[in-house]
Amino acid sequence: MDSSLFDYPLPIERIAQEPATQRDASRLMVVDRKTRQITHTTFAQIGEYLPNNARFFRNNAAVLKARIFGQRPTGGKVECLLLQPAEDAITWWCLLRPGKKTLQGGTFGVEGEFTAEVLNAGENGNYRVRFHPVRDESVTDLSERLGIMPLPPYIERSIDDPRRSADNERYQTVYADYDKRVAVAAPTAGLHFTPDLIHQLEARGAQFHDLTLQVGIGTFHPIQVDNILDHNIHHEWYEIPASAYNALQQTSPGPRVAVGTTSVRSIEDAMRRVQVQSSNCLTPSGSVQAEADIFIYPPADFLAVDALITNFHLPKSTLLCLVSGFLSPGDNSGIQWLLELYAEAIAHNYNFYSYGDAMLIR
Repeated sequence: MDSSLFDYPLPIERIAQEPATQRDASRLMVVDRKTRQITHTTFAQIGEYLPNNARFFRNNAAVLKARIFGQRPTGGKVECLLLQPAEDAITWWCLLRPGKKTLQGGTFGVEGEFTAEVLNAGENGNYRVRFHPVRDESVTDLSERLGIMPLPPYIERSIDDPRRSADNERYQTVYADYDKRVAVAAPTAGLHFTPDLIHQLEARGAQFHDLTLQVGIGTFHPIQVDNILDHNIHHEWYEIPASAYNALQQTSPGPRVAVGTTSVRSIEDAMRRVQVQSSNCLTPSGSVQAEADIFIYPPADFLAVDALITNFHLPKSTLLCLVSGFLSPGDNSGIQWLLELYAEAIAHNYNFYSYGDAMLIR
């Protein structure tokens, strides 16, 4: 399947640089797959377009302040992006800028705070780095003190941009679990929820189930091959607690609403793995733990997702492939339909990407 099918033009002014003033004041495009009706509203009204007993499945991963700055022994500056732990708690796979010079120098750090050894280069420009904090603290705690939010490259911020303090709050969901600081990108569909909105939905009969997917830097990698089947899909670790997994297996009482593509990826990967060989991913407690390597694209079938909340995604991205597949399960017609929906969103001045507006596909 040609990757150009998933390309579209986007005016640069439609790329959101800041979130809506209030989380649930974001705009919401509601798409009814049966009637093909489109409704323009605000996220605060999402309950009007779902049954009262809807069941929401959301990614509670917290975004790590993964971007850390230091110096090489020669005085040169180093920018380090934490990706994921390697073989132990103090050794991480990281992106380094500059990479080769830092590897040659062997170390970098901040005086009085930490030193870091660059052990070796890995694949895809990654480096294995062992940290030695001066204080008795973990790498995640070190990053919480010294790091900054790893905003995606299309959100422009200088190092001293005053908006960075607001990013610390707004680039996290209100239900993020800070014991699970494992993500280097936010599960952005969840950014629109407020505590009040969640309480309102629960009061009407909705249920919320948490799962955790470690959103990695691969989520931003565009498809750079002509045939999407040749794309090397990224892998991301996830965990679905037993209570959430049991709820996913039930088609009632209400529709299963995935909050974001990360939730879809976890759910659909888990349902397929358990069908094939449950012993590889089911824990004694009944939770599912695995590394998602699923690539969802049209024509796709969905085993446990009835509705999807999602933002507007980058051209030629794997997320665009997933959403087009969900629009029309079992055939390819969702590709063209999604492009038409995006064109309408642009015409109605919706904001796109991480800090942008949302879509509900039901």
